[in-house]
Amino acid sequence: MTSGDGTSSTRVGVFGLLGSGNLGNDGSLEAVLGYLRAEHPTAFVDALCGGPEVVAARYRIPATRLHWYRGEYRTASRAGAVAGKGLGKLVDAFRTAAWVRRHDVVIVPGMGVLEATLPLRPWGFPYSLFLLCASGRLFGTRVALVGVGAAEIGNRSTRTLIRWSARLAAYRSYRDAQSRDAMRAMGVDTARDEVYPDLAFALPAPGASAPSGLVCVGVMDFHGGDDDRARAGEIHRRYLDGTTRFVRTLVEDGRPVRLLTGDACDAPVAAAILDAVDSPLVTTADAASLADLMKETAAADTVVATRYHNLICALKAGTPTLALSYAAKSDALMDRMGLAAYCHPAREVDADRLLEQFRSLEKHSAELRQTLTERNHVAARQLEDQFTALTTALFPAADHPHTSRKAP
Repeated sequence: MTSGDGTSSTRVGVFGLLGSGNLGNDGSLEAVLGYLRAEHPTAFVDALCGGPEVVAARYRIPATRLHWYRGEYRTASRAGAVAGKGLGKLVDAFRTAAWVRRHDVVIVPGMGVLEATLPLRPWGFPYSLFLLCASGRLFGTRVALVGVGAAEIGNRSTRTLIRWSARLAAYRSYRDAQSRDAMRAMGVDTARDEVYPDLAFALPAPGASAPSGLVCVGVMDFHGGDDDRARAGEIHRRYLDGTTRFVRTLVEDGRPVRLLTGDACDAPVAAAILDAVDSPLVTTADAASLADLMKETAAADTVVATRYHNLICALKAGTPTLALSYAAKSDALMDRMGLAAYCHPAREVDADRLLEQFRSLEKHSAELRQTLTERNHVAARQLEDQFTALTTALFPAADHPHTSRKAP
């Protein structure tokens, strides 16, 4: 892309598992694209991402597939698949370097790219992130990890790749203080790193709806974290059984329930609850974006949700929310928004205790809505500061070493 006078514009890349079915990841991208289009309208923006067709169609930017080998996230059991994955790692090193070299700036928009709170293999996305950050350092491209999530990681290989990725990045900010603390504990100098609300809080919020009695229940294909692989099946059964019992109790009380998901992999969980409860009062939302999820949560009286960005949508919409918390980031988010008392462990869903917390949430609904209004105003101001800091760090007026290269 060129600017209005025909001169070359700044080239900005966005990077991550975008367009792959995770609505939270795509919401973070949408927030960053909104910032770029408002503050840097002449910048040429493209993506290296997991779902290039979706990103290109939905956000109208050129997009390239993150992995050369299309079976990257499928289990490799045959020799051919194993060889394909191995060759793909080598090819991706050159593909990533070539892509990074064409840019002045690369932004990794939000997402939990520095954590392993869900099952994660070191040679999957952590390796891809390391290639990105190392290539940025090699070619002088400023790589920014913007509003990302982090957590201390036990697996040595994953920990090493994540630590070096963070060290090699030119800019880092985090979506909560514990993420910054985790990176410091893993040996990264965070003295100049700042903490801001999650990028999704920069998205527009829907208007409030009249009381309807509706309860939104956000579900997740939850099997524990990266350190829970040995008991993943047991964790999932407990989560599903407890959530199903909770939904059944709501229906027995005559409450309509709307099941929400946040990733394509969550659909079977919603279907299992729908089949088990077998009531016309239970329906499933078909949300394609965080904006859709916010509309769903805004229409509800209360929300009970697991996925981190389901929680954000409900809180941003100003709806009293109870978190089925699967990681410390959920607890931190609820505390930031003034609802720390309304967290329940996803690993040990106790339907009776959950119902007790839910009734307390509804009892204090009016005051919690006021609290959320106030906290959302604060989050909006803080994200304005985040984008101002990002411009200062990434777009210095006289420092565009790659601008002599024309966009394709």
